Amino acid sequence: MALDDAAAADSTSTGAAEFDAVVIGAGPVGLFAVFELGLVDIKTCVIDILDRPGGQCAELYPEKPIYDIPALPTVTGQELTDRLMEQIKPFGATFVFGERVDELQRGEDGRFHLKTDAGREVTAKVVVVAAGGGSFTPKRPPLDGIEAYEDKSVFYAVRRMENFRDKDVLIVGGGDSALDWTLNLAPVARSLTLLHRRDEFRGAPHSVEKMRALVSEGKVRLVIGQVTQLHGENGNLEAVTAKTANGEERLAVNTVLPFFGLTMKLGPVAHWGLNLNENLILVDTEKFETSEKGIFAIGDINWYPGKLKLILSGFHEAALMAQQAHKYVYPDKKLMFQYTTSSSSLQKKLGVK
Repeated sequence: MALDDAAAADSTSTGAAEFDAVVIGAGPVGLFAVFELGLVDIKTCVIDILDRPGGQCAELYPEKPIYDIPALPTVTGQELTDRLMEQIKPFGATFVFGERVDELQRGEDGRFHLKTDAGREVTAKVVVVAAGGGSFTPKRPPLDGIEAYEDKSVFYAVRRMENFRDKDVLIVGGGDSALDWTLNLAPVARSLTLLHRRDEFRGAPHSVEKMRALVSEGKVRLVIGQVTQLHGENGNLEAVTAKTANGEERLAVNTVLPFFGLTMKLGPVAHWGLNLNENLILVDTEKFETSEKGIFAIGDINWYPGKLKLILSGFHEAALMAQQAHKYVYPDKKLMFQYTTSSSSLQKKLGVK
């Protein structure tokens, strides 16, 4: 549901759409928060700066396998997003995409007043920050003229593997992303070269082993060196120059994937008066509430002793957050803990009874 569809029926005297909760971030943890909030009858609006749900999973590696989601031996970022969207469908959450929450203030009535960079205003009794690591920007290699090739033959993410079929691909980097896409794109590309500044890799050991096996089989070329120049016209790459131990070498490639990591910025959240720890939001481990009552932080954007940046951890945090959020949304109503397997009322909400 788009926000405009709900605004007429759910608006305050100021014209702002009103909800029980606003979830900032539509990644997997933000989506599961909608589910947990829905189970306790909390009506939710989700706002995300991206143009679709899924967060980093859908934006940076929609076809990359994820292996540590309970009961799903393997699932891609996009498949996980699709399953979560299906799971929360019964709760009719409102989604706002392509907008960033710039302002967050508590009004005299105790409600939170939010304003996006598009001027949209929303009010809520509780706010859940599930914005991952904040806004993220891929690190650009220091190469002259690279901007002209971006989104044409230089890409910082693989959103659809089929787009790289029969391409001469150069992957630059030595971390997990570089190794994972080397393994996944090798069967698809016409040729694939992995370039790294040294013959040691930061990625998972088993990925390094698989990569070296492909190299020994002649399915992947490994070059130790650094890219120094791009060659092509009108954004269409024809080759790159790499500096190696043997001097300069010209590599005939038409597609480059530089994986130099991400620059993470907390963005406007940093100015909301919440206690921070190295650009992460401090929370307790009982209800994952921030230093401001009624504002919660779940997923990669929060910090507490022993924090693990796993989707699984974020799901756990969302469940405990919803229990406390209910106390703010329904202060006079006692919440009875129930299991979906045995509660007819919960099953009715989910549309399974």
